[in-house]
Amino acid sequence: MAGIGKSLRPDFPILDQKIGGNSLVYLDNAATSQKPRVVIESLANFYSIANSNVHRSVHTLAERATDLYERARERVADFIGASDPSEIIFVRNTTEAINVVAYAFARPRLAPGDEIVVAILNHHSNLVPWQQVAAQTGAKLRAIPLTRGLRLDMRAAASIIGPGTKIVAITHKSNVTGTIVDVAALAHMARQVGAAVVIDAAQSVPHLPVDVSQLDCDFLAFSGHKMAGPMGIGVLYGRRELLEEMPPFMTGGEMVREVELENATWNDVPLKFEAGTPNVAGAVALATAIDYLSAIGMRSIADHEKALAAAAWDRLEEIDGIQCVKPTDGSNGIVSFCMTDVHPHDVATILDSEGVAVRAGHHCAQPLHKALGVPATVRASFYLYNDHDDVERLASALRAARQFFHKRGGSSRNPVSDSTR
Repeated sequence: MAGIGKSLRPDFPILDQKIGGNSLVYLDNAATSQKPRVVIESLANFYSIANSNVHRSVHTLAERATDLYERARERVADFIGASDPSEIIFVRNTTEAINVVAYAFARPRLAPGDEIVVAILNHHSNLVPWQQVAAQTGAKLRAIPLTRGLRLDMRAAASIIGPGTKIVAITHKSNVTGTIVDVAALAHMARQVGAAVVIDAAQSVPHLPVDVSQLDCDFLAFSGHKMAGPMGIGVLYGRRELLEEMPPFMTGGEMVREVELENATWNDVPLKFEAGTPNVAGAVALATAIDYLSAIGMRSIADHEKALAAAAWDRLEEIDGIQCVKPTDGSNGIVSFCMTDVHPHDVATILDSEGVAVRAGHHCAQPLHKALGVPATVRASFYLYNDHDDVERLASALRAARQFFHKRGGSSRNPVSDSTR
């Protein structure tokens, strides 16, 4: 495998294009990553030589598809340090995975007065399901705040996680600040009171070495499309003993063992949670993406992104009117900021005209933005195919945006009141 950064760009066909007459600089990787040619070819190859349903027929194509699907499960388990491939459930995305845990695991176990602990930096996908389950069961939601340095307040966590806590649902890495949470420390607190630990790893598994045995979590969720894999495939890891106890989240074909007219029994884990025809091609291509990332090395990817984010902060701080949302311990591949008197969406529009793709808005983290005192931010998020030239292009585009709005006398919208569109 080639090095990292610019040398990898030829592997990603979509990056070889111009936007507004400028070569594309893609810095919206926290929303979704681009796909290398080997992953695209993996999808095409599956449909060309193995397309069939799995766990059903005994003909050659069906057995081939089933073998590829189950080998993908084994590859995912190995990648995140799971001891048993049956602890890997294929779902559509992180959101679905967390909903499986919220409704199939947590809801039957919660009672009025029980507590669900979340964090102020959680993505909505790891907050709204818990709001709904709390409302349905009478449980209470409690949130761990941030420190002034934008780290999770572990002292506050120690006082919030207590005898009433039944679920601790935390984001591993913030999609806004890049803050990495000490999940293992929170898991230790949770173990002391018998609470289950649910981790949103959508931003960590694609960018950092992640081992579920070291995190000591009960459940962990992530999406394939953020880690060079295809859309529509995600993963829920769960401890085998907990998955065995849980009822299915959806019912129907292939998640059953035996069906009579008035009742049914469930299939073994993990098939119990994979009702209907799964995204077989997506799982196979996700395994290809994992092979691609592993050949580069997750620690190398993490270090590369951290260096790019540090360089970006240095450049942004040289530009007048940029307000940075910067953790005191540095960023991990994510750089969020505001431009004085200019709405983030207007900044992103000008950057797009310069060929630089970023995200603007609240990034599905409105409580965090409220805590930060801003309704929205501009977010540049880096990945393995970005390099220092991309940092310079970002800085140049921001200077162009600053000059454009300075001439116009500011944004046409109020950055305080108009936070979404």
